[in-house]
Amino acid sequence: MCGRLDQNHTAIEYIAALHWRGAAPRVASQASPSYNAPPGTWRPLMRIAGGQLHIEDAFWGYRASWAADKLPISINARLEKLGNRYWTPLLKAGRAIVPADGWYEWTGEKGRKQPWHIHLKTREPLFIAAIGACGSAREQAAESGFVIVTADAEGGMVDVHDRRPVVFSAADAALWLDPDLSAQQAEQLARSVALGPDAFEWHPVAKDVGRAGNAGPHLAAERDLLD
Repeated sequence: MCGRLDQNHTAIEYIAALHWRGAAPRVASQASPSYNAPPGTWRPLMRIAGGQLHIEDAFWGYRASWAADKLPISINARLEKLGNRYWTPLLKAGRAIVPADGWYEWTGEKGRKQPWHIHLKTREPLFIAAIGACGSAREQAAESGFVIVTADAEGGMVDVHDRRPVVFSAADAALWLDPDLSAQQAEQLARSVALGPDAFEWHPVAKDVGRAGNAGPHLAAERDLLD
């Protein structure tokens, strides 16, 4: 799963890293860069609207309006379940990209969990697959929020976590956003070209990252496991 993000660059910097070749993007995000961004907050999100690339703030978490009394708010969606009727409408018309610099996972027993910062070996920004009902305000934030798409870690990252976000290269992120891509084609894209575990590395970080209110670059810095 993915339950905490490192998004320490600005929206404009993420746009630059995407190498967008279309019309000038619309930058409407006002979220501050964060080394410790939790679900339930408004985070920069890339999507296509009216043929234009937008990067704006969206609520991290989704629950359909009809499911308010039936299902909890989701923060992730499993790639292998995107074909079910709950997620298919979002996969078809609500594909988005979460730009980030890394994410956090925890290992160990409850009360003694060790957080890890996971990032590309190149330390370039990540382009994480997302789906959502973004673009129109609703009574409950989660009704117009987004979730991160996750996949099996394929064994390469299992020592940290058995699942990982679906991460694209900049070029494949642009394909994921293409509204002309069908839901089936988008799902196949995520299965076939997402970056594999060998593209990533990780290091232990301070347990301070476990408190969502904590901030600062020290949260993403490598720490000795004995600290």
